[in-house]
Amino acid sequence: MTTALHNLQIISDGQITRGKAVLVSNGKILNIVADNAIPQGAEKIDLNGAFVAPGLIDLQIYGSGGKLLSIDTESATLLQMEGDLLKQGTTGFFATISTNTDSVIEQTIKVAKDYRENRRGNFLGLHLEGPFLNPVRNGAHHREYIKKASLDLVQKWIEMGDGVITMMTIAPELQDKEVIDYLNDHGVILSSGHSNATYQQGKSFLNNPIKAVTHIYNAMPQMHHREPGYIPAIFEEKPYTSIVPDGIHVDFVMARLAKRELGDKLFFITDAVTETNHGPYQHQFKVDRYVMPDGTLSGSCLTMLKAVENGVKHIGVDLPEAINMASLYPAQLARLNKGKIEAGYDADLIVFDDTYTVKKTFLAGKQVG
Repeated sequence: MTTALHNLQIISDGQITRGKAVLVSNGKILNIVADNAIPQGAEKIDLNGAFVAPGLIDLQIYGSGGKLLSIDTESATLLQMEGDLLKQGTTGFFATISTNTDSVIEQTIKVAKDYRENRRGNFLGLHLEGPFLNPVRNGAHHREYIKKASLDLVQKWIEMGDGVITMMTIAPELQDKEVIDYLNDHGVILSSGHSNATYQQGKSFLNNPIKAVTHIYNAMPQMHHREPGYIPAIFEEKPYTSIVPDGIHVDFVMARLAKRELGDKLFFITDAVTETNHGPYQHQFKVDRYVMPDGTLSGSCLTMLKAVENGVKHIGVDLPEAINMASLYPAQLARLNKGKIEAGYDADLIVFDDTYTVKKTFLAGKQVG
């Protein structure tokens, strides 16, 4: 059965297209046709003039609805995250855990691997942010859990995960080449974050083989006119780079600078957490942000669609480019068949109106919520 989504505004690959319909079949986008060329027999869904964009993709989110994966290490947390994020139009995400003990990380790997078989579909894998960070730039991560990676340990985790570990944030300047090469050879997206790298160190490893940077400006040395630090190396090498666009983790002035420098390599993450009152990561909601009990800024309260809205209203990009930053660019980094509304791409779609309110979500061509 072919489904035809019509009476809509398609946002894809930097453009808004009107007067077309999206044909969906077997979980894929079959074709884009004129409104008057919808095949007979197709199931027609009238979207009442709303925007239709590729489903949003969040490569760094820790929990939702009171469940934080770092401390509520169970399948129910991933189920909660999948359901909540589908309602928000996020059709793909890397469930992220903070620096923790080996036993908690290994339990999380096991839970995620087992859950993968019964997932709804938007859980795409695990992002381990730590423990292989630089303790000088720990941010909200507990310093006592941070350590240097060993080849034996990363081999153990990769073998345990059987592909469920999709991304790792590490401080590359502290890791042995054999560890970095092993992870890279096994398909893990390596992202530099919570790093104290110098300009010269950044120039040596960015894109070779560190393909990404985690939450630019946060938990890294800041620029100085006599000691440029790591950020100018990022601007020059232009790896895929995430940013938390809430105006709190990064001022919008600096977000605009990052966009000018990084162009189509800058992408949005929410870095979102949820309020918790147990375990080592007790995030407290204060007015418009989450903080640790000692007042340290922790994760955000963003959704991906709010990130898109902030991109348009405060970073100065147009709506199609903001959608690219929330969908196409993370999909390209993660090597996913997502992020465009074109024939052959996964039929993961968000439908929203001009007030940035989600109206519908489609996952593999099926309406969900």
